[in-house]
Amino acid sequence: MEYQATVKYIRISTRKVRLVADAIRGLSADRAIVILSTTAKDAATPLLKLVRSAIANAKKTEGDANTLIVKELNVMGGPMMKRFRAVSRGMAHTYKKRMTHVHIVLADKGEK
Repeated sequence: MEYQATVKYIRISTRKVRLVADAIRGLSADRAIVILSTTAKDAATPLLKLVRSAIANAKKTEGDANTLIVKELNVMGGPMMKRFRAVSRGMAHTYKKRMTHVHIVLADKGEK
């Protein structure tokens, strides 16, 4: 059986979240929690909450939380906030504050 969870509008760049997501892709859910709780990156906190949410979804539907693995972990770009910074001669340069959407699928170890 598959259990999933999604988090949207994380105010961290997609590129930075992918670095942490690559570290837990394919691992067991327990091992992923250990790795995320010891990772020093800011992106680890929302991913840790996401994994715990997916485990809670599995427990609610009578799944065994001890036998779950991270089957899929999709990190997608979200909307961007466009901002301006004042520069010389009365001009402005634009920059983008990026957001991220993350979708996780946990499955039993027997399924792949």
